[in-house]
Amino acid sequence: MAAVTASVPRAGLPGRLRHRPAVGKLLLLAVLAVVAAVLVPLADAGRADGGWPDALTVDLTGPLGGAGDWIIDNRDSHPLFLYFFGHVSNAVVLSVRGVYLALLAAGWAGVTAVAALVAWRAAGVRLALGTAAAFLACGLLGMWVPTLQTLAVMVVAVLASVVLGALLGLAAGLSDRTHRALRPVLDTMQVLPAFAYLLPVVLVFGIGVPAAVLATVVYAAPPMARLTALGLRDADEGVMEAVASLGATARQRLLTARLPLARKELLLGLNQTIMMALSMAVIASVIGAGGLGDRVYQALASVDVGAALAAGIPIVLLAVVLDRVTAAAGERLGEARESGPWVYAAVAAGAVAVAGRLAGRLDWPDAWVVGIAGPVNRAVDWMTGHLYSGVPYIGGTADWAGRFTTWVLDPLRDGLQWLPWWSVLLIVAALAWLIGTWRTALTAVLAMAAIGVLGVWKPSLDTLSQVLAAVAVTLVLGFATGVAAARSERFERLLRPVLDVCQTLPQFVYLIPVVALFGVGRAPAVAAAVVYALPAVVRVTTQGLRAVDPAALESARSLGATPWQQLRQVQLPLARPALLLAVNQGVVLVLAVVIIGGLVGGGALGYDVVFGLAQGDLATGLVAGAAIVCLGLMLDRVTQPTGRRAKKGA
Repeated sequence: MAAVTASVPRAGLPGRLRHRPAVGKLLLLAVLAVVAAVLVPLADAGRADGGWPDALTVDLTGPLGGAGDWIIDNRDSHPLFLYFFGHVSNAVVLSVRGVYLALLAAGWAGVTAVAALVAWRAAGVRLALGTAAAFLACGLLGMWVPTLQTLAVMVVAVLASVVLGALLGLAAGLSDRTHRALRPVLDTMQVLPAFAYLLPVVLVFGIGVPAAVLATVVYAAPPMARLTALGLRDADEGVMEAVASLGATARQRLLTARLPLARKELLLGLNQTIMMALSMAVIASVIGAGGLGDRVYQALASVDVGAALAAGIPIVLLAVVLDRVTAAAGERLGEARESGPWVYAAVAAGAVAVAGRLAGRLDWPDAWVVGIAGPVNRAVDWMTGHLYSGVPYIGGTADWAGRFTTWVLDPLRDGLQWLPWWSVLLIVAALAWLIGTWRTALTAVLAMAAIGVLGVWKPSLDTLSQVLAAVAVTLVLGFATGVAAARSERFERLLRPVLDVCQTLPQFVYLIPVVALFGVGRAPAVAAAVVYALPAVVRVTTQGLRAVDPAALESARSLGATPWQQLRQVQLPLARPALLLAVNQGVVLVLAVVIIGGLVGGGALGYDVVFGLAQGDLATGLVAGAAIVCLGLMLDRVTQPTGRRAKKGA
């Protein structure tokens, strides 16, 4: 086995220490640490704790509060609001109302038939039957009208997001300068949690459907823009040269070559836009979007788990159906299909809608509603009595949450807040520089310093402690599950549908089970973040381990390596780029849900965003949102190496 050990490169920091650049970086950082440890405390000797110095803080409460007051005072009189934002608001209201009335006019039978028809034409018979079953389940649960309200918001928001994203992607795909200008904007929008989008649009448009739709558009358009630009920029150069040699104009090359070659990326962008729009439409219920999200929000506010689940199940069904149909449509793109069955099915769907209208059965019959809130709440009461705190010896879920808070979250938060601010910046710089370049380290340090300048240093470290704890749990569970799935195809097949469903669920839905099991507090927010981020970590880990060169594994086996030695000395080092990507994805996804955890007692920046949204406090909400962006940017830079280093690590 000595030959195997010697022939396989080891990953991690010890391996880097054998390289001179890494040693030089560590020596320089050590010198800076000594200098900072001597000089900074002398310059800031008056502080008793490690908090950010008040002299380096910029108070934005006055300017932002004044801006918020000006918007509120002039929202009904200023020409900008009357002749621009007012028309936008009216157009959104009319569009959503038109779609909603059309859905109501089609009736439950017509909507179900049309949805099944679209699914059949786009994805096949099996998904058509699944789509019909999903819509019928929404009616059986007594959520037909809220489902139509959510669909109306979704249709308008998705259409606007696709148009806006496609235009931005078109500009970025055809112009290098526009692409460079849009990239940081799209990166920031990707890191910014969904909740942070709500406050600015509420101040401009007030509580209601327009604010909800426009927040959804801003949140859901970036994937379409990014993937459109990617598809256009990655067009086959040989095809483009052939078209240009035939004398085609720039417009003809775009319409006849670039766009057809980018069809798969465009459909993937549509899929991602639909999923993000559904997620945001549910979250936007807190600002008056109505529909299924409002039912979930009201139920969570009153801790009515049964009612929350009754509204959550239709959200899950819609998410799964929309994801499967759009993904299958992308896979079947380009297949030749007859138009005859399409015409017959369209006529049949129209006949069903007309028959329902003539029969006066547009609304879902009340007699067909199956109430699950009562049984679910009784089950929750039983769980509360037996699992929440009544399990002998090992304690219940409430005890686990309390111990996790006491033994993990509190010490981690107190430790981070105890550290001198300069040492936190130095640690961030060291991690970012070791894994990336000096530019990466500079970006990470500036992002972290901006948090202190904004005056939210301690709440940000509180949020960071929750993110670190959730990421640690996620990585332990995700790597272990990913390794098991990579080594067992049977286990991977059993796990795949679970991961597929979990990856399509909107963030809001994850709060329902954790509130039922753990109550409210920071631990439930961490638990929801772990459950939300775990599928992505498992999937990326499994794919990375399966992509390892079979020749390397065969060589290790021929030298007598055990399965554990193959994993530790061959697969994990060679899959290092994929594992780092899993860490990065876990961090970004955990941060998104930890912020939403402010609704269930997560506190810190999440609470500030929720408070600012509830009170219309622009200063509190925007400062917290900006701190979240900086925190996400710092974590992204610290956990994701540059392309050059990722290749070197592989």
